[in-house]
Amino acid sequence: MKQRALWSAVLAAGLVLTGCGSATRPTSSPSESGKVTKLVVWDWKSGEASAANYIQKAKADFAKKHPDVTVEFVAQPFDQYYTLLGSAIQSSAGPDVMLFNGGGQIRDRVDALLPLDQYVAEDKQRLAGWDAFSEAGKIYAAPLTLQGHPIYYNKTLYEKAGLDPANPATTWDKFLDDCAAIKKATGAKCFALGNKEGAGIQFFMSGLGSGILTAQEYDDWIAGKRVWDSPNVKKIFKLWKDTGDAKLNNDGANSTAMFNDAFTIFNSGKAAHIIGLMSDIGHWKDFSEFLGADKLGVMPAPVVTDGVTPSLAYDGGIGYGVAKWAKDPKLAADLVRSLTTTDALTSFYSDAGAIASDTTIDVSQAPAAVGTLVSQLKEGKPALHVALSSKTLDLMGRLSQQLLSGSATVDEVVEQLAASDRAS
Repeated sequence: MKQRALWSAVLAAGLVLTGCGSATRPTSSPSESGKVTKLVVWDWKSGEASAANYIQKAKADFAKKHPDVTVEFVAQPFDQYYTLLGSAIQSSAGPDVMLFNGGGQIRDRVDALLPLDQYVAEDKQRLAGWDAFSEAGKIYAAPLTLQGHPIYYNKTLYEKAGLDPANPATTWDKFLDDCAAIKKATGAKCFALGNKEGAGIQFFMSGLGSGILTAQEYDDWIAGKRVWDSPNVKKIFKLWKDTGDAKLNNDGANSTAMFNDAFTIFNSGKAAHIIGLMSDIGHWKDFSEFLGADKLGVMPAPVVTDGVTPSLAYDGGIGYGVAKWAKDPKLAADLVRSLTTTDALTSFYSDAGAIASDTTIDVSQAPAAVGTLVSQLKEGKPALHVALSSKTLDLMGRLSQQLLSGSATVDEVVEQLAASDRAS
């Protein structure tokens, strides 16, 4: 939470789409003298064209400090990434530096990583998002981007429905009224939703949760004091079910992939709103290319529970960590630091357009949607779903599909999730 106070009106970004590469790679290659002459990096980003300048600048910065060390990036397919990484972890033979999503994906694997606190101390104030890459008070990766779940909306559809696009609804009841007006005037659904992978419920929980939980309930949830059977927690899942029952989502949400079919539905004007991302894909730059930068809006969560104050949900998005088996931890950590320089992350912002961890990059000339996101960061809070373990998130995805299909009740879902959370 300390990072929230660091934000000023400048910030920037970057994240790119998934890449592909060979499935296995060797560890560092020491020379005959025992000195490490090669570092291997696994990620799912470096194979993309929009990451080329970022990688080039990071490698150049590292080469200035270590001209005799070669760096090899291996872009793995994202849908296999954590499986491949799991095999490497089991054998303690794999890359020196690894990319992680913040939250459960890295916290479940900290036993295979080196704490980076002593190496990244100089970067603590410049970068934000450290909490998502920390466990038990130790840092295990340096954040590149910030990942959040803002609610984007199509201003053109608002205008066609006779609504004021500069003043989106601030309460859930008014939001439903606006959705009904848009549906009548344009035929567009209220939400673009993809839940084929079970990811839709994560976006829904974090995008709308601050309009449902009280401030104390929210903070307790993040702190691990989760009361799953409380009325407001149940309200999250009831609202999820209600939106499906009321046909507010695109047809076939459970068979629609979030990546990238749901984003396509929003881009095509077939839905007025989407709970999207700030990094990776499905962010302001992607949507602006289809809708027009001046026609893309960002709105806070509508208030469902009287008296709550909505906030933007965000955490560290992706970050690089160092494997415990790295032969030269300091050398590998220096590479991580090169991957998070202001110069490199500025290229990420310019080429990919997502919100990054560096608080010193000026985005004052960016489109209005970026300004809105940046203005919300100071008061933002960690995303609700990021506090959960990967096992509980997987279960929540499956149960959310059952809620939408009508094969499970809210009480049944909450009971199973509570048991999983306790076990985690």
